[in-house]
Amino acid sequence: MLPSKVRFARRLLGAVTRILVTLLVILAVVGVWVTQPVWVRRGPAVPAASPARLQSHVRQLSEDFVPRSCDDATNLVRCADYIGAQFAAAGALVSTQRYRLGAQAFDNVIARFGPATGACVVVGAHYDACGRFPAADDNASGVAGLLELAVLLGRAPSPAIAVLCVAYSTEEPPFFSTCGMGSYQHAKALRRAGVEVKVMLALEMIGCFRDEWWSQRYPVPLLYAIYPARGNYISIVGNVAQRELIRRVKRGMMQATDLPIWSGSLPRRMPGVDFSDHRSYWDFDFPAVMITDTAFCRSQAYHQPGDTWDKLDYVRMAKVVDGVAGALTIWTTSAASGSTPAFSRE
Repeated sequence: MLPSKVRFARRLLGAVTRILVTLLVILAVVGVWVTQPVWVRRGPAVPAASPARLQSHVRQLSEDFVPRSCDDATNLVRCADYIGAQFAAAGALVSTQRYRLGAQAFDNVIARFGPATGACVVVGAHYDACGRFPAADDNASGVAGLLELAVLLGRAPSPAIAVLCVAYSTEEPPFFSTCGMGSYQHAKALRRAGVEVKVMLALEMIGCFRDEWWSQRYPVPLLYAIYPARGNYISIVGNVAQRELIRRVKRGMMQATDLPIWSGSLPRRMPGVDFSDHRSYWDFDFPAVMITDTAFCRSQAYHQPGDTWDKLDYVRMAKVVDGVAGALTIWTTSAASGSTPAFSRE
């Protein structure tokens, strides 16, 4: 007969083992629920988007148009003109949405591809910057991605439904999280016009990638057990009600690029989940997600003078653009014709 201490130790070990197994199962279930794993064949390693053009756009936006805050109206106008010219060169129908905040006027710049009416998909990025910083990643990278996406759309067959590439004028403070955001003004106009928005994709900082261990941070400790420790991936972020939408976007992106992609269906109140222009479309009940390098959770130059063009990875940024183009085909490819837009490589 075993001594009582041995029997107690075995029972304790068994109880601890059961608790650990239960916790691991719960963690696995939570991980699957939050991350929406998708198994598809990865897209090509060589991007169709041009890293050189992306770098050129980011450098110009973060050097020639600085500062780009709401206090610098002249630079915002110059920046809007630059974006409009690039959209036009890509073959888009270009328009502006002017709105007033107090005594000052601002412009969203809109490029339309496909039908002039009916349902649409929206891809957006803000071109203003916080303070007087260069703001290369935040958010010249997103605008550059938007401009390069326009090039790919201009080369492809006309989409079955309209694609709107929208550059927003006011996202940063003092307008962030208010009806003064350019994206809020655009979403409100679409709702008033009765336009059906199939999906909105917000490009928010897409150029910072880091391969060293523990280069990725998370706002909640639990996420460290679910997501990678290296900041070498792009993220798709949505709220808890958008699991299926996030899965669809993720599948489309993965089929178009070999870049690692992680996604999260997370509570809106979690820090960072609604920290971009997609939040404005949520306010009008449009489906929307953010595509991001995770901003301040990865970049050490967030809202700092060191957010300069030479810190970004333009090859992987090009792969992000390829992924966005791939995701768009879920909504823009004509089911009747069976055609798929061809995004040619240079």
